[in-house]
Amino acid sequence: MTNVFKHQFIDLETILPTFKIASAIIHYDETSPHLHIVGVPIKIGGKNGMKKQVGKSDVFTKESLRKLQDKMRMLCIESFNKEYGLTNSLKGKKKGRNRDYHITEMNDYMEIKEQLEKNQESLEIANKKALELDNNTKEVKEIITDLKTTLTSKEKYVLKQEDKEKLVSYINSVSKANEEYKKIQPLSATLNNVDTEIKENHEKIKTLTENNEALTLRVENLTKNISNKDKKIEELKEENHSLKNKLEFWKDKFLRVMSLIKDKLFGKEKEREKYFDVSKDLYKKGIIKEDTFNELKEKYNFSKEHDDKGKDDFEIKI
Repeated sequence: MTNVFKHQFIDLETILPTFKIASAIIHYDETSPHLHIVGVPIKIGGKNGMKKQVGKSDVFTKESLRKLQDKMRMLCIESFNKEYGLTNSLKGKKKGRNRDYHITEMNDYMEIKEQLEKNQESLEIANKKALELDNNTKEVKEIITDLKTTLTSKEKYVLKQEDKEKLVSYINSVSKANEEYKKIQPLSATLNNVDTEIKENHEKIKTLTENNEALTLRVENLTKNISNKDKKIEELKEENHSLKNKLEFWKDKFLRVMSLIKDKLFGKEKEREKYFDVSKDLYKKGIIKEDTFNELKEKYNFSKEHDDKGKDDFEIKI
């Protein structure tokens, strides 16, 4: 079950990207293995405060939780069947929770059911005729019982014309009923086979339908996430471009400042000392690197060594 729970973890992140999972623990020490997930629901784009905030009521509502449960159950049974090579389907829908799919939702089922009902009507008609024959049989038996022998022979019986007509009608009815039964008997067997096949394939169809819907859901969620990531990439590109422009701006400013300091290090003694102190402060605070400071220090030493005391305005430009 561990792999099934891992898939649930991934599916939850995919379906609900605004729920940041902090902990996921599987429990095998109870009757039913289950997974405990702890996380933080994130609200993005709030009007007040930070851009991203904790937003339980925004992420989780009664309707969103119902939809989330339906999706997670569907994905869970699909992962379970795939992991163990089974064809199980979701349990029946319980009041106030879950969602199941009834066989009447299949596209062709109603048409098949209608055809079965028509054929069932034919069987009922045949059964009705059989009951009528049962009643006529009783009447024929009474006629035979009441027959009287002729005066000339005890082996011959007198049959009234009325009774004769009843017997002929009965024989014809029996003959027709037998013909109808011969026609309906294969139909009855066919109907039973169809009914059995539908029952046997019901769970398979139901499982395949659920698996298909689970895959569709995965594709929809992945497509949505890809779209969101593409949007985020575009935003990052714009932000990166803006940062690059700012970097170029401040880089230019920094180079101008460094050029100014270099110039001042070749200036008058008082000014030179002041800007060298600035250079040391920049180095101590980590604003400039060691190699840059050493370069400034070399210029400072060079200027100091070649200082023309007779000219207060001595200055070298580079």
